[in-house]
Amino acid sequence: MTINCKGNLIDLSTPKVMGILNVTPNSFYDGGKYKSDSDFLNQTEKMLSEGAAFIDLGAYSSRPGAEFVTEEEEINRILPIIAVILKRFPKALLSIDTFRAQVAQKAIENGAAVINDISAGLLDKNMLETAAQLQVPYIMMHMKGNPNTMQSLAQYENITKEVTYYFSERVSAARALGINDIILDPGFGFAKTLEQNYELLRRTDFLSVFELPLLIGISRKSMIYKLLETTPQNALNGTTVLNTIALQKGAHILRVHDVKEAVECITIMEQLC
Repeated sequence: MTINCKGNLIDLSTPKVMGILNVTPNSFYDGGKYKSDSDFLNQTEKMLSEGAAFIDLGAYSSRPGAEFVTEEEEINRILPIIAVILKRFPKALLSIDTFRAQVAQKAIENGAAVINDISAGLLDKNMLETAAQLQVPYIMMHMKGNPNTMQSLAQYENITKEVTYYFSERVSAARALGINDIILDPGFGFAKTLEQNYELLRRTDFLSVFELPLLIGISRKSMIYKLLETTPQNALNGTTVLNTIALQKGAHILRVHDVKEAVECITIMEQLC
């Protein structure tokens, strides 16, 4: 379980942490929290010092009902932050959370290392070809529709079978174009009810059939705070519990807002193995 990031092989046999850094004013948990270059640098430094292997930058909120952002605006938001971070932390591995091929291409050309696509190439017909040409690790997520329609599409006869079929088709399409490093993300919270999220988590280990790295992103999501009748701000304990379960189910990367706690989960789980 290795991926090639800018010429360096990253070993995922020991799980890694991806820290979330939103360059958006409206993300569900930390939208608008970081306003200046120093804010972004301080948070990046904090996450890297706590053990993050990757920093995931997103300039277009994918929360349900999020406002539309033009491609130009997304690029204008993300590129300056990439430049600021890499000037201070040149070895940082930046992941770009986008479903747009042009945004991904410009980000990678400016020093980012990974593409994180919530649509697995289904929202931009050029994405898979672009990822193949760039030869960077490609995270593909399960989702139906788009962020504005997904919650109305949470109907499944058998969610495990449907997610498996989805990934078999998307992995095949990616492989046919020459994408080498593929990472799977089950897409918790995307076109899934609370009950479906937990059913999927319960059976996440079925994705091992693909023999590909598995990314789990459940940090402070509604499947936690709605179940516990609390808020995203008070959902860290629930996040830690589910991250621990995700590791038991075979997660290779934990995508989180709180790096220190996720690294501690990994350390404890590795001690038990």
